[in-house]
Amino acid sequence: MENDDMSDTENKTTSGEPVAGSRRQFLKAAGIGGAALAAGSTLAAPAVHAKTAPIRWRLQTYSGAPLGAHVIKPQIEAFNAAANGEMEIELYYADQLVPTAELFRALQNGTIDAVQSDDATMASPVDIAVFGGYFPFSSRFSLDLPVLFQRYGLNEIWKEAYDEVDGVEWLSAGAWDPLQIFTKEPIRSLADMRGKRVFGVPTAGKFLSRYGLIPVTVPWDDVEVAIQTGQLDGVAWCGFTEAYEVGWADVCNYALTNNVCGAWCGSYFANSKSWEKVPPHLKQLFLTTIDQSHYYRQVWYWGGEAQLRVTGQKMELTSIPQAEWAQVEKDAEQFWDEIADTSPRAAKVVKILKDYAAVMEKAGFPYR
Repeated sequence: MENDDMSDTENKTTSGEPVAGSRRQFLKAAGIGGAALAAGSTLAAPAVHAKTAPIRWRLQTYSGAPLGAHVIKPQIEAFNAAANGEMEIELYYADQLVPTAELFRALQNGTIDAVQSDDATMASPVDIAVFGGYFPFSSRFSLDLPVLFQRYGLNEIWKEAYDEVDGVEWLSAGAWDPLQIFTKEPIRSLADMRGKRVFGVPTAGKFLSRYGLIPVTVPWDDVEVAIQTGQLDGVAWCGFTEAYEVGWADVCNYALTNNVCGAWCGSYFANSKSWEKVPPHLKQLFLTTIDQSHYYRQVWYWGGEAQLRVTGQKMELTSIPQAEWAQVEKDAEQFWDEIADTSPRAAKVVKILKDYAAVMEKAGFPYR
């Protein structure tokens, strides 16, 4: 017959001293009844939680792999590490999934989940896309661009424009390098631009075409070979840092120091449905690592441009005399007014650029 009391052996410690109550007394004190005792094996089983599959994104950047190693790869690696298995972003470089000119449509229809590019290069169908990339003389230094977005209202304008487009979320804009022109033959006057075929970004290319420069579009990875074979005469796409990093300085002989714009304007975008599926803490993590990327580029380009102008040995520096270049700056004012006439929102952006330029000029050194 079962005894409610524990045996002497069970009731004593190894030293022979009584324990403080029996096992049954402990269970009663804990409020666990007979039914629970009968299910003792169930109580001992650990809880099992189903593991949620990580969110997976595909992000394509406008840049090729050599440049991408600086302008986006560190950000994606940082995000994936900090997401701790809850989300993983696969990074693709220029033209790997879709041609760069089709990035917007691919993002909108969900073929890819996110994009890093300027508005114009990805053929974004908004009226302010023309300001993405290099808008002539809209900035003189890379720090101008984040100030325009954060303190002069461009953040709100970009959000407003993309809120009118189904399927795409604009997330953040940042600055890249200035726009220089690198060529096989020297440019020492505006006349020297005539007939030169260059790989270039849309807006700046359209502006420079009035001086006879011919913008040509080829896949990013084909640019170096196109210059070597004579299909291109150079590039009007980037600054010194990028030209050296990706190999274009190896096939171009001359660098024009007159720059058309102080900083490339690029953004991050997400597919709306993909963005909605991301929980708030991971959205914040993604935005934070974007800011980290903006800061990295700010330092990398700012330091690289100066250093390579001074120490770079691969290209000879040339310049167009300031008296002649002043005409280009004057023509840019007319170009701004032409763009302002295209829509009320474009006119608002142009006014902001003019107001900002006036403040910088009045502030003087070190701003201008």
